[in-house]
Amino acid sequence: MLRANLRQLAYVALFVLPIFFVVLLTSHPASAAHPGLTSAQDMFASLWGNFRTNLFKPLLLFFFVGLVIPLLKIHLEFPYAIYQGLTIYLLISIGWRGGEELALLQSGELCQVGAFMAVGVVANTLIGFLAYGVLRLLIPNMRRVDSATVSAYYGSDSAGTFLACMGTLQAAKIAFAPYMPVMLAVMEIPGCLVGLFLVTRLRKEGMNSAGYMADEVASNTAPGPASDRRNPVKEEELMALENAIPPGERSHSSGSVLREVFLNPGLFLLISGIIVGFISRLQGQAVCQADDQLFVGLFQGILCLFLMEMGMTAAKRMHDLKQASWRFIAFALVAPNVFAAIGFLFCHTFSQLSGIHFEAGTYALFAVLCAAASYIAVPAVQRLAIPEASPTLPLAASLGVTFVYNVTVGIPLYLFVAQKLV
Repeated sequence: MLRANLRQLAYVALFVLPIFFVVLLTSHPASAAHPGLTSAQDMFASLWGNFRTNLFKPLLLFFFVGLVIPLLKIHLEFPYAIYQGLTIYLLISIGWRGGEELALLQSGELCQVGAFMAVGVVANTLIGFLAYGVLRLLIPNMRRVDSATVSAYYGSDSAGTFLACMGTLQAAKIAFAPYMPVMLAVMEIPGCLVGLFLVTRLRKEGMNSAGYMADEVASNTAPGPASDRRNPVKEEELMALENAIPPGERSHSSGSVLREVFLNPGLFLLISGIIVGFISRLQGQAVCQADDQLFVGLFQGILCLFLMEMGMTAAKRMHDLKQASWRFIAFALVAPNVFAAIGFLFCHTFSQLSGIHFEAGTYALFAVLCAAASYIAVPAVQRLAIPEASPTLPLAASLGVTFVYNVTVGIPLYLFVAQKLV
């Protein structure tokens, strides 16, 4: 067993390290005076300094505390009502502040922000379809409905990862565009639509009620690990605001599904905060100022508790990965790097074509929105519209692997690349 685990870790390393080094080499210009080893040493010294500085901030330390609690089998639980309250506060807070900053923009700047939102939608739509193609190529024996559902998760974004990145930027006093919370709301939607499109096409091609295509039924007479319907984590511990939808209330109707996509509680709270902040600032009644104790003073402390709970849930989701193959785990580790690179490409291209100068924090946040995987909106849509798919496999990848990677390694790495780009 130990030898098999070591072999799987070696395979994962073979996937991760080449991309890691490519990102580093392409993000640091070679020194004309000291090419070769000196340039590489400077590059790694810069990366290590950035990584060390960001890794040991209170936000990530609280995440590590939460991560080890289930691993050490400590009986500590966050009541779901408290977690829900933390999430409501954070979504309203970042939405309110984003809306107030939007109100300060001129009409021409608002048009530019709208164009940037369109770029974000295109980027995450491309990522959703790319994830499906990669999964079909990398894991051909994985059910297509599960590949489509996992792709939907990666075509959306993660509020938790965004909050962790934004908190890191604020603690390091790194500037970013104040309208990025609006990007969080907009870029959550493409993954849901990509997943619905792919699953609808599979149903038209003959997928049965158990989620199998004709050729999959022929070669898989018994449900494999990917189709396990059991969820070892209690429903109230899921990282989502939505309550579970009873089987009798599931509906494939377009009205119900679109309502869940565009009016899920998380997205509604975020957009409501944006609207309230926008209108109140236009009328000269700003709230989120430096001396505001609720939406500014308490934000970092509430975020620390939120990340602690996220760490606890992510650790529990790691157990679900026992059902998955090493290729699936490798995908969940490599995908954030590839999708973040796509985010950098789209953001930098838009900056060059439009003439808009983006701060390093804006690059990092946009990369995070592309690299992260959903755990709120898409699971709710899945329970409503894609009951054939496995409920454990996508969350194990998004929370158990991708979220942990992004928060611990990804954010410092993306910030390093963003600073080099700027």
